[in-house]
Amino acid sequence: ATVRLDQLQERLGDAVEIEWKAFMLRPQPEERTQEKFVNYTQSWLRPAEMEPLASFVPWATENPAPSHSLPALVAGKIVESINPELAGSYHRALLKAYFTDNRTISADAVYRSIADETGIDVAAFDDELATNRDVHVNQVIDDHNEALGAGINAVPTVLMAGSFPVPGAQDVATYERLVTKIAER
Repeated sequence: ATVRLDQLQERLGDAVEIEWKAFMLRPQPEERTQEKFVNYTQSWLRPAEMEPLASFVPWATENPAPSHSLPALVAGKIVESINPELAGSYHRALLKAYFTDNRTISADAVYRSIADETGIDVAAFDDELATNRDVHVNQVIDDHNEALGAGINAVPTVLMAGSFPVPGAQDVATYERLVTKIAER
């Protein structure tokens, strides 16, 4: 969906504003065997076939599976607060780290490294994490609860015009038709 939304924004420019919201697929830490997780990541081949511009690589490293969703989502909120201009780049870098590079994005060292690789001031990132972690945890929880309240229970789901959920990764033409219809109204 990220690749397609980027294409949509390129086509429609200012008519499209993308705001990333947090949704915890794994709210609590969960221990999984490496074998079970590697087998699960084989399911990534389906979306890889559907979108050639997206890169999905089934887990092929010895890196442990991410424990849960919260750490990376909190890191994303931190980046939004200290450098909103780089928030989208950081979001995409987290996705690449997980789906392509098979990195454990729930690990402190990994999401901090991704911040550094994205041009984020790591000292400012660390300071924000140390002083306002609970604020950002609550932002993630609020986003998650807002999604559940809107009937969203999976990713990707695009919420258009703040109230119209579009589940699944749709093709760019579908997104464009929906944006056009909403704008006409």
